[in-house]
Amino acid sequence: MKIDQKIDQSASHLPRTQAIVPVAEWGWDAGVRCGARLLGRGLNICPGTKFQVRMIKLGTSGFSYDDWIGPFYPADLPKRDWLGYYANRLDTVELNVTYYRLPGLKTVQAWVEKNPPEFTFAVKAHQGLTHVREEPDFPAFANSIRPLIDSGKLACVLAQFPHSFHPNAENRAYLERLRNGLGELPTVVEFRDAAWVSEDTFDHLQSLELGFCCVDEPRLKGLMPPVALATGPVAYVRLHGRNAAKWWTHEHAWERYDYSYSDDELSEWVPRIRELDQTAPLTLVYANNHYRGQSVQTVEQLGRLLSQ
Repeated sequence: MKIDQKIDQSASHLPRTQAIVPVAEWGWDAGVRCGARLLGRGLNICPGTKFQVRMIKLGTSGFSYDDWIGPFYPADLPKRDWLGYYANRLDTVELNVTYYRLPGLKTVQAWVEKNPPEFTFAVKAHQGLTHVREEPDFPAFANSIRPLIDSGKLACVLAQFPHSFHPNAENRAYLERLRNGLGELPTVVEFRDAAWVSEDTFDHLQSLELGFCCVDEPRLKGLMPPVALATGPVAYVRLHGRNAAKWWTHEHAWERYDYSYSDDELSEWVPRIRELDQTAPLTLVYANNHYRGQSVQTVEQLGRLLSQ
């Protein structure tokens, strides 16, 4: 689901904060107040990156789930046709497979060919670049997704760091290594440790032209608050669901993401996403509450709310 929005001067009624919010004010309710923190600072777009002016794209985190058969995919649809079916209904997808293994070029080329020209991909950085980090092979990762890059279908790379990746001098230096290693590829960073939420972090990300991944997840101690701001040319939101009861205690990994958002909960993100849209040329929003296709429902709900 895609919503193209031209710059509308009448949008001045949206909540907008011009001043930098002190670190002490960051909290669970800070997202809307801080969404425009970087407005007017002049974000530089990486050379060669293709963006349409003011675009919000909505999609899901992953598309290849057996439990989507019935809720989303027809029972008689071959698995090889799932991506094409998905791409005819949504305009972007976040790929998780690239975190676990580097895909073959034929596989990536097939991704390119099985969807409309305007369809785009966000790809998760390989775990060697974000979790292991001992000898990160940036060229190998970039070469593995070359067909996406060459076709203009790569929206960005998502570098998702573990909770053990804390804000210290060594890890801040690694962010610079990540930026240099990925070159001009648009890149967004997702932190798991809430201690990263600070003005120093946001200034550092902006200086490196790395985007900040905004998240919605259970309001549990230590998890990231719903801060909404853009530090790079791509604004990025991940909706993980709010299943607090199963977040830390579950038998199966999918239980954490077994959650359906209410309209009221998603409405909290409408002004934030609109603010991001006024800050960055491209805003990507992915629903990760994927169990039995609930993420598709979330995207449809959010699209309707944004269109109102």
